[in-house]
Amino acid sequence: MTPRRALWGLIAVSGLLRLAWAAGMGVGNDEAYHYLFTVHRDWSYFDHPPMVALVEAAGVALGGGAVSAFTLRLGFVTLFAGSTWLMARLTSRFYGERAGLLAAFALNVTGYHTAAAGAFALPDGPLLFFWLLTLDRLAVALDAPDGAGGLRPWLWVGLAWGGAMLSKYHAVFLPAGVVLYAAVEPSARRWLRRPGPYAATAVGLALFAPVVVWNAGHGWASFLFQGGRALGGGFRPGALLAALVFPAVYLFPWIWFRLVSALVGRGRRLLDPATTPGERFLLCQAVPPLATFLAVACTRPVLPHWTLVGFLPLFPIVGQTWDAARGADLPRFRRRLALLGAMPVVVAGLMLFQARTGFFQKGRPGGLGLVAAAQDPTADTVGWDAVAAELRRRGLLDRPDTFLFTGNWYQSGQLAFAARGARTPVLCYHAWDARSFAFWSRPEDWVGRDGVLVEVNERPGGSARYDKWFTRIEPLGTFPVERAGAPLRTVSLYRCVRQTVAFPFDDLGRNIRPRHRGAGGRLAAAPADGPVR
Repeated sequence: MTPRRALWGLIAVSGLLRLAWAAGMGVGNDEAYHYLFTVHRDWSYFDHPPMVALVEAAGVALGGGAVSAFTLRLGFVTLFAGSTWLMARLTSRFYGERAGLLAAFALNVTGYHTAAAGAFALPDGPLLFFWLLTLDRLAVALDAPDGAGGLRPWLWVGLAWGGAMLSKYHAVFLPAGVVLYAAVEPSARRWLRRPGPYAATAVGLALFAPVVVWNAGHGWASFLFQGGRALGGGFRPGALLAALVFPAVYLFPWIWFRLVSALVGRGRRLLDPATTPGERFLLCQAVPPLATFLAVACTRPVLPHWTLVGFLPLFPIVGQTWDAARGADLPRFRRRLALLGAMPVVVAGLMLFQARTGFFQKGRPGGLGLVAAAQDPTADTVGWDAVAAELRRRGLLDRPDTFLFTGNWYQSGQLAFAARGARTPVLCYHAWDARSFAFWSRPEDWVGRDGVLVEVNERPGGSARYDKWFTRIEPLGTFPVERAGAPLRTVSLYRCVRQTVAFPFDDLGRNIRPRHRGAGGRLAAAPADGPVR
């Protein structure tokens, strides 16, 4: 079988497996919250640019307009098929088609890329696609002889980079990699005297301009929020150690080790005249994000998936290494690839089994009792439909003069997704971290209306913290949410009678409110059987 046919087979098989994975799992906390981006269409959002909402809307459209966990994820599964193809294409430019196939295979057998970014409604999926597209277009533009195609290759670079910037702010590292490449690769410096790179930058920034405009009208909320996450205090060795170790969990240790080996082994020869320009280009694209996030991790915790874009340019080198090694013992090499391919399928199957049955959860009758619900990564994906069903049974979901609220942004997101189609809006009343809920209506819109507080695993005095905003608060009851007989969470309901004062948000809410046009909009999700509006 030719590498090209094998690549299409990889895309087809991997895509079918991820479609099954996307259909089988309930929405995670971030996904439920991101769904509300499609309800509140805007140029940007508090914590992310708009591409995640556009891809979600495309998936819902492909699904005929019905909103479900599967249709929300459909666009992301499709994009990952494109990412697989782009990884093979990029690698083939430098190391040949067989190395391209192996690099694409390596991408597909990492945990986070194939199971999360490649299947769930997260901004990392579009970022992965447009990051690889930018690298591919850069490789073409940088390799073009003077005068060949004029500015056209660089305009494609700008469009691809603009898509990456609209996906996640991590894309700022792409031009940094180009600058580093020009500094260490003599043949690339000629482009600094040509209009191409500057035209690409202008195109990318033009595409990103709506995000800047949105931030300018919202007190620079998104830039301040994300930028503030990179600022810390003194040296924190624990955070640095976590930044070094946890990516291995997300990528799987056996792939992470190959990527790190490629970075260290080939990176030592970065300035060696024998190093090819293509390999130098890949290494220069890996260094800026990895170095930056390791520096940030010295003073504050870094989420494990933030650093993963820095490993993307190293996959082609791994593909080339595997291609060189396959000839030594081809049968053994194929067995190793089969084992690598089976691992994410087994892990995904176990997680799906746990999500459906809770077999490994403590307190489950007949289960193994290995993990508490609070530490179970699948617990957040189940049980919210039961909360919505109980609210509906109590007649609390069809009162347009009443609103639902929680004190946590992702709980409000889960509640809104589970209650989609209801006429009762969902808010988040958290003083300093309401995320986009702080911008989706005016606080004064809810004065004079009744609220229903949904408290999950209520802390002592949980409802009392809202006393001063309402005339009185009345308990409506408490009920458990279970999975296969094991408790997941306890939900307490409170009727909050007549809000008297607008709930204040902090500087990322109250003091930098956007200029409001019209009355407060509907905060509940779109109907399950209707199009996203």
